[in-house]
Amino acid sequence: MTAETSRAARPIDCPCGGAAPNQKTSAKPPRYADCCGPFIDGGALPQTALELMRSRYTAYVLGETAWLRATWAPQTCPPDLDVQPSAPDAPRWLGLAVKRHEQTDAAHAVVEFVARYKTGGRASRLHELSRFTRGEDGRWRYVDGDVTDA
Repeated sequence: MTAETSRAARPIDCPCGGAAPNQKTSAKPPRYADCCGPFIDGGALPQTALELMRSRYTAYVLGETAWLRATWAPQTCPPDLDVQPSAPDAPRWLGLAVKRHEQTDAAHAVVEFVARYKTGGRASRLHELSRFTRGEDGRWRYVDGDVTDA
């Protein structure tokens, strides 16, 4: 699938659901075009680590490897990063819940989240405390995270 084809197939509702700490699970999801779309497709920059984290979740759902690479700190980005949602063994992402977002100073933040997914018909949860840094260029980047049993 080319970038143009994938952009034509963008969802109406944003896959991240606009997840935020203390958000009710019944909250109506924002439109993709008003949430993660401007970051992934439009060249806008996330202003917070929370916005970046949600856009990265959405990028995994949509298979946007280029956005994941562009938002990953170069020193920790895996060289073999390739997201193929149509692959037979790929996870099917089901939802995102943000437990906590804390900006510790002007250049550091953490986001704790739980992402639900299915692989091979089996439901799982990814619970991660992610670390982000903001570079001198003003861009937030994912550094790494601690995964715990969810």
